[in-house]
Parts: sequence; C-alpha cells; structure tokens
Amino acid sequence: MNIEIKLRNEGIVLKNNEVGTQKIKCPSCQPSNHNPKDNPLALTIEATGNVVWFCHHCEYTGGFNPNGNITTSQINRTEKIYVPPVVPKELLKPSKMYSFFSTRHISKETVDAFGIYMENDYWIGLPYFNLNKDIVNIKYRSADKKFKQSPNGKKSLYNYERVHNEETIIFVEGEMDCLAMYEAGYTNVTTLPDGAPKNANLREDDKRFLPLKNCNLKATKVILFVDNDSAGNSLHKELLHRFGKDICWYVERPQDCKDANDILIKHGSERLKQAITNAVPYPIDGLYKSGDYTGAVLDLYNGNYVKPVEIGYPNLDAIYKIMKGTFHVVTGIPNHGKSYFLDMILIKLARTYGWKFALFSPEHSTQMHLRRMVQMVAEKPFDIGETNRMSTSELKDAMHFLDEHFFFIETKDEVPTIEQILTISKGAILKHGCNGVIVDPFNEVNATRTGGKREDEHIRDFISKCKRFARVHDIVFWVVAHPTKLQKMGDGGYTPPTAYDISGAAHWNNQSDVILTVHRDFDDNTSEVITRKIREQDLYGKIGSAKFSFNSQKRIFEPFDDYFGDLDIPPHWTE
Repeated sequence: MNIEIKLRNEGIVLKNNEVGTQKIKCPSCQPSNHNPKDNPLALTIEATGNVVWFCHHCEYTGGFNPNGNITTSQINRTEKIYVPPVVPKELLKPSKMYSFFSTRHISKETVDAFGIYMENDYWIGLPYFNLNKDIVNIKYRSADKKFKQSPNGKKSLYNYERVHNEETIIFVEGEMDCLAMYEAGYTNVTTLPDGAPKNANLREDDKRFLPLKNCNLKATKVILFVDNDSAGNSLHKELLHRFGKDICWYVERPQDCKDANDILIKHGSERLKQAITNAVPYPIDGLYKSGDYTGAVLDLYNGNYVKPVEIGYPNLDAIYKIMKGTFHVVTGIPNHGKSYFLDMILIKLARTYGWKFALFSPEHSTQMHLRRMVQMVAEKPFDIGETNRMSTSELKDAMHFLDEHFFFIETKDEVPTIEQILTISKGAILKHGCNGVIVDPFNEVNATRTGGKREDEHIRDFISKCKRFARVHDIVFWVVAHPTKLQKMGDGGYTPPTAYDISGAAHWNNQSDVILTVHRDFDDNTSEVITRKIREQDLYGKIGSAKFSFNSQKRIFEPFDDYFGDLDIPPHWTE
C-alpha cells in the first residue's frame, strides 16, 4: 500500500508524495470547525519512509513507520509535537556562502564548525543541535536578511551542545553574534532562535523564551551581550529577570557598535575579547568612578527609569505609591487590620498590573488566608448565613485569579530562616515572574542568633538582606511587624504605633524605604492608613494619612469619603 492510499484511508489528501513538509487540509477539524481555506495540517514525509503530521488548529497528530503501523491521537493543547527538520542529504556549501560570512569577518573554519550550509541557492541554513548532535531545528536566513525556521522544530538554544555544561556562558542576540564570538575564541556562547521582543513583558508563558525551558544550563555566571537598541534592551531585561541579577554580568560596547559582530568588523577580535574581559557584574559591588554611572544618570534625566505605580485608591495614591526595588514595613496594633489591608493592596496590584506575589504568612493556615482573600476578589461573603453569599462559580473564579497571582511559601517541618524564605522567593521570581515578596509577620521568621549577635544586630541584618534582595531582583518587599509597646491615651485607647514601637526600632525606622501604620478607630468604624516614612518623597509618596471604611457586604476597604453603606465591621476582616 503506497503513501497516498495509507493517508487517504485516514482522510488525509496529499499535494504530492515527495520527501519534505507540506501544509494541507486536516481531516479532524475541517471544514466545520474553522476557515475551510486554511491548510493547518503540517505533514512531513521523511527519506526513511516515516510520515508524521500535526494540526496547528486542533492538534490532531499521528504518523506511520515504514512497516505501515499508524498512530493517531487528539493530544492535550499544552503538549507539543516536535518534528525533526528535513536535512538535505548533500549539504551545499558554495563559495558565495563563505563570501557572505567573510564580509562579516567570519572565517570558513567557523562556518564549518557550526554545520552551516546553503539551500536552494538562497537560504543559509543554521542548524540547532541537541546534546546527541542531532539537528532539532534549523534557522534560515538570506543575505538580504529574511528569516524562517523549520516547521514544528524544537525550540532550542543555538550552540547548546557547547554551552550546556559551562559554568560561564555568553548570551548574545542572534546567530551572527554567536559566530563572531566563536571567531574571537569563545565557544561558550548562545542565543535564542526568535530574536528580541519589542517590549519586556516578563511573562512566564512567553514562547520566545521556551528554549530556556527546553535546554538545561549549569551556568553560574551569565554575560549578557545583546544588541544596543530598544529591542536589545527589552531582551536584556527579560534575560536578567529569568537568570537573576545575582549571576548576571553585562557588556559595555563601543559607542559606534551595535552588537558583537559589529565590534568584530569595526575593531577586530581583540576588542571583542576586551569587551568580555571588562564585563560588569550585577549587582555592582566595590568601588566605582562617578563616570561609571553616566548612563544611569542620563536615563534618570531622560525619564528612562522604572516609575512607581498607583494602587487605585485616590486618597492613598496621593501619599503612597509602589516602587520596585524598595523595602516596606507595615505595622499596627493587633486586630486593627494591617494584614487584611495589605492583602487588598496586593489584589489591587494583581488586577491592575498583572503582578504576582510570593507570601510567607504562617499565622493562619493557607486555606484560611485564601478564604479571606476570595471574599475580597469576589466582593461577597464566604460563609453560610451571610446575605448575598458568593456562589460556587464565583468562588472558583476567585480561586482561579488567586492561583494565577499568589504563591504561598510553607515550611511545615520547621520555622524558616530569612535565608530559606529568600531562596524560595527567588525561585518564585525566576519561575513565575513574581513582583513582590511578603513576610507576615516578622516574628514568625527564625530568630536564632549565632556568634553572640544581639537582637538589634539580627534585625539589622534581616532588613539588609531583604533590602538587597528587593534591589537585586527588582521587586517590592513587604514585612508586617507587630509593635511590642503601645502608647496609651487618656481615654484608654492607643495612639497609632510607629516604627519606634517595634522591637529593634532604630533599624526599622532608619533602614526601611516605606513605613505604613494601619490603625482602626472603633468610635466611627474607620481605618486610617498613615505613611510614617517615605524615603524618596514626591517620587513614591509623602507623609500623610488616608481614611477607609470597610464594606461588610463586599468585604473590601473603600475610601471613606466615597463610602455610603453599612459601616459594621465583622470579625472576619481582622487579622
């Protein structure tokens, strides 16, 4: 039985029976499920007699081997079928191909070392290999800078077979830069197949960065050497986010050069080597000249820096905004709602900006914490007997939202140290793209001190580690800290606490970037949020206060001036 008959029995009609890949109709989803003019089924006939196919619309997949055994399935959409590229039996390497690379100062030896060949007298094939030296993808480019890739090839890192086991790797933007670095003597260089993004979205599911998931790297040092343009800057931010600043270094290029290949062409391999030798670490430690910061200061002057974001409460936005790379302390008398209000801030940021958070909050079980949060998301009560109780569907929708944005840190067998919390948080940042870390409260972190360290020294070091972590990973760090002493007023009430009422007061007050107090007034059933400290006033806030009421029907805080409903606050909202 020939190929056409076998496939026709499966409802697949070929355009031809030649070796290669063709796009045709899918018997599984056409014509009823989508545009009948589409040809979504990619079918590859291999020289060995194997035939494989995959539908890009319904993901119908299958194939048969030379013995005629057919397998078909309707796979889950989260899976991906990779089709090995069709490689010509004879790899053409004409002189004009070598001439093209010669104009880029890349030698024949380097071209051959990467298995580069030419196809159809137009396309230059740049193979991507796995660790077994099998070709898993081919990137094609033309001399006039057109690009394509093999259909359904595995997204991999270029030169992966040489970099996978290296402790230090150089990450460039494009195969030409890889070849340029190899020409200068560096074999530990790699790139993504799909170039640089227009904007840095820092999305975990961004398919452009799928090669980083497909290719395990052992690198403990990553030198970022991407293009000197807006797309290159976006790629730089994406890679910095994924690898972490603590292992990343960056390269300073000559002013007249865009990338590694440009340096090789204009200044030669020695200047390219010098760029790598002089790579600068993240974070920057040690002593530097003022001139080393010229670029950063110019960015500030031109407004090219991360701006603080507003929470979404107009009265609070006037005095408190959220700035990445900062350390915030939230304090208040027990049962005055500081944890609840912080949760509201986090939910607001998640809704407005898509932010994600890693929370260490052991005072309540995680399911009780989520019970509190689903009320804020659904804006309805959770419990039986409450009016307008949330439905099961609304509960599931709220849980889906929380599942996308909140990650809980739990160490069930021990009280964790701050080092353990930071290690887990780093994983949440690099894997899930978390924008903030919350420790609630401080006194649930292991306070064991070694070497005769005093309590105030322990607190000083705790804050320093959290602040450094926030700056290195460009996130916001919140710590909820209970006051240890309260100032009583003449009427028997208590004054709103400050950082000086927390144990180790001087360090909390001096080292924090932001200090917030949440204080409840039981006489008028309102809560006041007071900014006790804003390190960079007018940039992300100022000293002041904002008053809120709690809407017991919606289970949310609302600015007091805009509130017209029931002011009764049930016990559910307190810490």
